[in-house]
Amino acid sequence: MGNRGKVLHRSMNATSPQGSHTKLASLTLAALGVVYGDIGTSVLYAMKEIFGAGHLELSRANIFGVLSLLVWTLTVIVSLKYVSLVLRADNRGEGGLVAMLALASESVGDRPGLKRFLFLIGIFGTCLFYGDGVITPAISVLSAVEGLELISPALTQAVLPSTLIILLALFALQRRGTAGIGRFFGPITFVWFVVIAALGIYHIADTPEILLAISPYYAIVFVLTNPGLSFILLGAVVLCVTGGEALYADMGHFGRKPIRLAWFALVMPALVLNYLGQGAVLLSNPEAVKNPFFSLAPSWLLLPLVILATVATVIASQALISGAFSVTKQVIQLGYLPRMQVIHTSERDTGQIYIPFVNWSLFCAIVLAVGLFKSSSNLAAAYGIAVTLDMLITTVLTFFVIRFGWHYSWLLCVTATSFFFVVDLLFFASNLLKFLEGGWFPLAIGAAVYLLMRTWYDGRSLLNDALRDHSISLGLFLESIHISPPTRVEGIAVFLTSQIGIVPNALLHNLKHNKVLHQFNLFVTVRNHELPWIEDQSRLEIRALGNESWEVLVNYGFKNDPNLPAALEAMRLHGVPMDPMLTSYFLSRDIVIPTIGGAMSQWREKLFAQMHLNASGAADFLKLPMGSVVELGSKVEI
Repeated sequence: MGNRGKVLHRSMNATSPQGSHTKLASLTLAALGVVYGDIGTSVLYAMKEIFGAGHLELSRANIFGVLSLLVWTLTVIVSLKYVSLVLRADNRGEGGLVAMLALASESVGDRPGLKRFLFLIGIFGTCLFYGDGVITPAISVLSAVEGLELISPALTQAVLPSTLIILLALFALQRRGTAGIGRFFGPITFVWFVVIAALGIYHIADTPEILLAISPYYAIVFVLTNPGLSFILLGAVVLCVTGGEALYADMGHFGRKPIRLAWFALVMPALVLNYLGQGAVLLSNPEAVKNPFFSLAPSWLLLPLVILATVATVIASQALISGAFSVTKQVIQLGYLPRMQVIHTSERDTGQIYIPFVNWSLFCAIVLAVGLFKSSSNLAAAYGIAVTLDMLITTVLTFFVIRFGWHYSWLLCVTATSFFFVVDLLFFASNLLKFLEGGWFPLAIGAAVYLLMRTWYDGRSLLNDALRDHSISLGLFLESIHISPPTRVEGIAVFLTSQIGIVPNALLHNLKHNKVLHQFNLFVTVRNHELPWIEDQSRLEIRALGNESWEVLVNYGFKNDPNLPAALEAMRLHGVPMDPMLTSYFLSRDIVIPTIGGAMSQWREKLFAQMHLNASGAADFLKLPMGSVVELGSKVEI
């Protein structure tokens, strides 16, 4: 699913082994709060949903079989697939579906048809992330607050209002950033995992035979005995790996080693111990099936556990919200969404951003989800389709990376990925059974986002075609005007243009109305690439046009933070005195006019025109000084 969290991954080079170990421990602790919040809070509802539907009798064989399924789902999907295989497929140190898509696309670069197919499924997988981003905070916070019902039945009516208040406070605080409280995420999540492990051990001690459920024998016997029921239950079993994609998505923040260390040293043992403890409780007290997790706690610990669970789910939700901001920024730079207002919430960490439109859109969708489904059990029916489809897409993209990028043999590539493909496909197929019960909800969100992305991408292509059809060659134009040049005035003019080699409309309007040409003229095109990072030394490509004019191509990766004035400082080496007081930035503000019978249906053209109108200005996105920007408009029919 997209990148979550706010902690930047830094090189782990140290001057001493002790320093290296300290940094590794620090990154591992930080990774707990950002990477493992989702999967760590899945213990709140996974067992509850598996047995809560009433399809499965609470017998010893069934409890052992389900526990074995949970343990081996964690082992196969998380430990083997993500930790052992997918984490190796980093894109210049970055992870996540966008990074994987870019890596797979680069690997098959000489196969345009295959590249288009990968982009199609990759972008759709990214859209599904937003569906996950709605369901996960809703189900996590709601399942934690539902612990109030065990304290007193009178508190049942307070569950929904309390959940909405907590979520409102969480989203309202996003503008302030998480620099102040982010440092507590790791320690609090560490406490959470220690507590859930301790609760599990406490009940395992009373029923030590439950440890036998770790054996795959019980899962195999359960599946062979109940094949149809097992297939149906996979839709609930998958809840135990909620947030599994975060392992890969946050690799760029922490690195491969801290994520692996945190998983094997603490997270997986804590999850397994807690599930086994829940199984032990169910063996001795079948009434605990109403809420197996909170039944682990003695009565005196129940309220503190509800509070801790709520804090843990808020942290898990925060990581996902931060990921939504990060993924949106990446998708914007890949050209699949219009520019949006991006607010940096930290002076030191450029990765800490806040996008108001995304923030409140997510909140509204989450409120809608809580209002529609009203309980974590109902939300569990909506959960799974988007996540398992994302997992399936990740497996497909991984195949193309290891085959065409790493050049491994067909046999090895098929062997390495087909097993995971079959497992993901089974989970996805099982979750499809929940489509009418709520599975349609995250798919509808993903489809709506995909429609917007596709409309923007296709509309931009049509707009560029229209501009190119009516364009004038920049080289020929400059030659013609210098035959009888207009008045040259002091200063530097930066003309932004979407395409190299054509005359920007802003230049034509400036000559028409002001009848002057600046002493220095830069024709700048910003190009975003399917790479996470492009280093400063590769930022500019410069071509001299004569008469103190240059064509400049500015390159950014989808994780770079665009800053055009800073990038153009390199023009000093070419004799251009980049004095901020003497520099003016000329932008063309195109107004899109939909036409009947265009390449897109008219309603999509109208949608694109509205998106284009409401897009944030390039000046903000490129960090241009507002007092130096001149916008000149023109109408373009598509």
